[in-house]
Amino acid sequence: MWRKEDSKPQGSADAVAAPGIAVATPVATTAKPNIVPVTSAPLAPQPRSGASISQGIRIKGEVTGSEDLYVDGQVEGKLTLSNGSLTIGPNGTVKADVDAREVYVRGRVDGNIVGHDKIQLSSTGVVSGEVRTERLAIEEGAVLRGKVEAGKAPAKNTDTRAAAAKASFSTGSAAD
Repeated sequence: MWRKEDSKPQGSADAVAAPGIAVATPVATTAKPNIVPVTSAPLAPQPRSGASISQGIRIKGEVTGSEDLYVDGQVEGKLTLSNGSLTIGPNGTVKADVDAREVYVRGRVDGNIVGHDKIQLSSTGVVSGEVRTERLAIEEGAVLRGKVEAGKAPAKNTDTRAAAAKASFSTGSAAD
């Protein structure tokens, strides 16, 4: 701990510098706090840090990865993100089969989409093809042409009631 009589301000007349060494004089500053205005968040999340294919870029072939990807250019072929989310921006055009954890469509997709957790179509989104996901969100104005499978997939060979009903139906129809 310091005592008042032992300390001398650096900018005082008692502070003596050796020749050729400058003495720093403290400057009083008032730091403004970081204040971020609160705004309403958009329905579709902004792309997270990861890779991006910007407008003007065109890729033909297979794109694979495990990070998040933002596409605002053109992709043709196949797009697979094992554990990432895919955001197709408003200028993005994807002519490919898509397989990702989450898929957010603001642009255009021609092909089948598998979103393991979620698929969200914004008001500017256009999809032509089959869509399979656990959760599906479609904003007013979005266009979806194709087959939709949404919800949890039934567990295989665990629903005995469905298997029994199928067996009794088959047996009943054979007896008729």
